[in-house]
Amino acid sequence: MKQFFKILKKSKKSRARLGLIKTPHGRIKTPAFLPVATQATIKSLSPADLKEIGFEALLCNTYHLYLRPGHKIVQQLGGLHKFMNWPGPIVTDSGGFQVFSLGFGLEQEIGKIGGFFPGQAEQPKTVKPKLAKIDEQGVEFRSHLDGSKHRLTPQKSIQIQEALGADIILAFDECTSPLATKEYTRRATDRTHRWAEICLKAKKRKDQALFGIIQGGQWKDLRIESARFISQLPFDGLAIGGSLGKTKKDMYKILDWVIAEMPPEKPRHLLGIGQPIDLNKAVAQGIDLFDCVYPTRLARHGVFLTERGRLNILNSAFRQDKKPIMNGCSCYTCQNFSRAYLHHLFKAKEMLGPRLATFHNLWLIARLMERIRKEIREDKK
Repeated sequence: MKQFFKILKKSKKSRARLGLIKTPHGRIKTPAFLPVATQATIKSLSPADLKEIGFEALLCNTYHLYLRPGHKIVQQLGGLHKFMNWPGPIVTDSGGFQVFSLGFGLEQEIGKIGGFFPGQAEQPKTVKPKLAKIDEQGVEFRSHLDGSKHRLTPQKSIQIQEALGADIILAFDECTSPLATKEYTRRATDRTHRWAEICLKAKKRKDQALFGIIQGGQWKDLRIESARFISQLPFDGLAIGGSLGKTKKDMYKILDWVIAEMPPEKPRHLLGIGQPIDLNKAVAQGIDLFDCVYPTRLARHGVFLTERGRLNILNSAFRQDKKPIMNGCSCYTCQNFSRAYLHHLFKAKEMLGPRLATFHNLWLIARLMERIRKEIREDKK
């Protein structure tokens, strides 16, 4: 795609940069965070809410939309933008992370946030049967909805994403577990490389950008090898996926290895990471795009993000608290409701509770990204 990404300014203090991604449905000012609209929606919020909060782009999930309502139905109804009435840019993932979730993630009870960063026990607590089986050509899996059997290959992942009609699509990859051995991670990385080449050949649409995904787990040689291999392929952008170690320190170290090997002229997307401290640090390391369910998933469980950390509104201490969630916050939730009322909503299991929490958490993330871009522009980051 012509002039897909432009770097507007490079920081003098770090590897952070200001950029602009141009898509058929609008621009994305980077660094940017993409809320995850898993099933073509941010749970409890409307597209108007998201525009009010200030997001320019969303990420939707290929695996879930393939199973329900089906990519062909979305295509018949005019593609994702019309289907969900979102006018801005949309990114779709490849389904690779869901393969991990249904496979080793389910078996070992490990996810991208839980049991992954906390540095918990090396061994899984229990062993659950895997719903996915990976081979050289792709993955065979059973739907989490009805147990029906399906097969996803690199070619099919691209076909589904082209039908969905996102502005940016991702190559099909194998996301490895933090508990995977180096031997297995090498095989999975090699498989990801072969699949990347197949995805490039399978892509037909000219109006979609395709990102390759760098794998390699926690091992420096595998990460560097993968970064070099994926970077030399004609992708429009690059994403960093898979296991990023067992601690945040591991993640920052891995990012240093990988970013040093990535071409500066292409946008860099760190998949599945979205805690405020990580957004700050990863931008300074040179990341341009993020996506994560972290702020919205916490919100649905009554956990509000604040500048001082997380606040669990279910705590009885907030039962008569007149204060807003966060002093100085200009979001609709903080401007209109007390902690006591929000505590009541969650205790009463009223739908408004998760909606107001989701609005606030995404508002905080959007303001953080605005502040980060301003700091880069003013040479403060």
